[in-house]
Amino acid sequence: MATIADTIVDIIHASGVKRVYGLPGDSLNGFTDALRRAGTVTWEHVRHEEAAAFAAAADAALTGELAVCAGSCGPGNLHLINGLFDANRSRVPVLAIAAQIPASEIGSTYFQETHPEHLFDECSVYNELVSVPEQLPRVLEIAMRTAIEKRGVAVVVIPGEIFLQKSSGRRPSAPIRHIPRITRPTDEGLREAAAVLNSAEKVTILGGAGVEDAHAQLLAVADTLQAPVVHALRGKEFIEYDNPFDVGMTGLLGFSSGYRAMEKCDTLLMLGTDFPYQQFLPSKAKIIQVDIRGEQLGRRTPIDVGLVGSVKDTIDALLPLLTKHSDSSHLQSSVAHYRKARTELDGLATNDGNKRPIHPQYLARLVDENASDDAVFIPDVGSPVVWAARYLTMNGRRRLIGSFAHGTMANAVPHAIGAQTAFPDRQVIAFSGDGGLAMLLGELLTIRQNKLPVKIVVFNNSSLNFVELEMKAAGIVNFGTELDNPDFSKVAQALGIHAVRVEEPDQLESAIKDVLGHDGPALIDVVTARQELSIPPTVTAAQAKGFTLYALRTIMSGRGDELMDLADTNVFRRLFD
Repeated sequence: MATIADTIVDIIHASGVKRVYGLPGDSLNGFTDALRRAGTVTWEHVRHEEAAAFAAAADAALTGELAVCAGSCGPGNLHLINGLFDANRSRVPVLAIAAQIPASEIGSTYFQETHPEHLFDECSVYNELVSVPEQLPRVLEIAMRTAIEKRGVAVVVIPGEIFLQKSSGRRPSAPIRHIPRITRPTDEGLREAAAVLNSAEKVTILGGAGVEDAHAQLLAVADTLQAPVVHALRGKEFIEYDNPFDVGMTGLLGFSSGYRAMEKCDTLLMLGTDFPYQQFLPSKAKIIQVDIRGEQLGRRTPIDVGLVGSVKDTIDALLPLLTKHSDSSHLQSSVAHYRKARTELDGLATNDGNKRPIHPQYLARLVDENASDDAVFIPDVGSPVVWAARYLTMNGRRRLIGSFAHGTMANAVPHAIGAQTAFPDRQVIAFSGDGGLAMLLGELLTIRQNKLPVKIVVFNNSSLNFVELEMKAAGIVNFGTELDNPDFSKVAQALGIHAVRVEEPDQLESAIKDVLGHDGPALIDVVTARQELSIPPTVTAAQAKGFTLYALRTIMSGRGDELMDLADTNVFRRLFD
């Protein structure tokens, strides 16, 4: 007799799902047992359900296919929530199966009772409670289709006993997968955009994640408009490689050339980006925005023309309407400024005379130089994202994913679990902050148990470093950010993971080669400079005032040595480079 759980497994398998990430529990037993009996979809065991959701998010981001995670009733599926927020905000298709207490007990304050059909509303595009077996598999198929088409999280809440009910089956339908389509604006909208671009003198392009699969179109429109191309963080992997128009990134993690190229333009063409920081967008330029989602248009800044369509299809239709720009002065000056900014950044990523502690820029640069051509890089939120954004080189084969929209700590290792599970023969490198690694430290056990050859690079500065920078900018003396860390290499070794610790810059490159070349999971714990500043491309008057107040208050609180370390790390070094 086929059960509801058997039918669920059959449907997800037929639609290309190969794995389910999760942690077992009694209310989930009917589902996990169906997986065991079928043998067609693997169960990927993790140590915390939050990691299961992150792993599914990374799996979906890299494969482009629906990924699945599961949690048992109450606390079990509640642990999924942060990873599901990340997946939903990153716009990747994830199905979450949330087991529930017995249906007859709902509303009685039963043991472990929660109401997932309400709790997951904010982090999903579909969220439904199954009350009777007859709702399945129809609700499941609707959820899967919605997750794929809306590129987000779909949650199906199922009381544990329903998994074990007899399935009435359903006529097999076509596999539930993404259906290719052409999506472009109307001819009238295209003509309106072309009129603005043809009359412009200085066009700059800002591209985001929506430029995926449209690299050739991006270069063609940049060449026609003689426009420098700035990228948001999520667009880095799709934009900066083989791109003579690239002038770097803008925003809090970017640098001056990207900011300048947008400030100097009279027309900004936004392609597939939901760049959130209004203060980095031009205040006087005309703005044309292209997005596959119409609700995104004008969300961050007033626009003059809005076009709904994919970047690829829209540019293909727009190009024949554009007049080739002959004046390249804006492009040339922007590219020259980028080369200067890039040279200055590269000058900071050095051994610095074997001076301790190691500069994180140098660590990021060496990992970049020694990583494989198709490596997957996953930085933790905080300072590792800064160094990844500035020092990792994309080439069209490498990938860069992370919690770039949700911005949560501790994403790197659990994301890496999903990435490595989906691509067991590909090099996966997690840029972990010491705080992020410690937060979900138990997932090192998952990596060892599942024999995942993940490479973990720990930026160990004994602090919540990016939080400290935010405090400095606000004029606040650092407080509550100190981390008393163990030797993470010894922790990893105790868990059965190959690991090394590096404190001397001269030893760093050989250690990186050792870790990246190891046949299996490996970790490198690098003691990096705590006081390294990652200054944004433009410093506001308020921030400058904040740094002054921070310095004064730090001295007055008797912590002048901290200020000297800050100066030694950032000012003196730059004077003599």
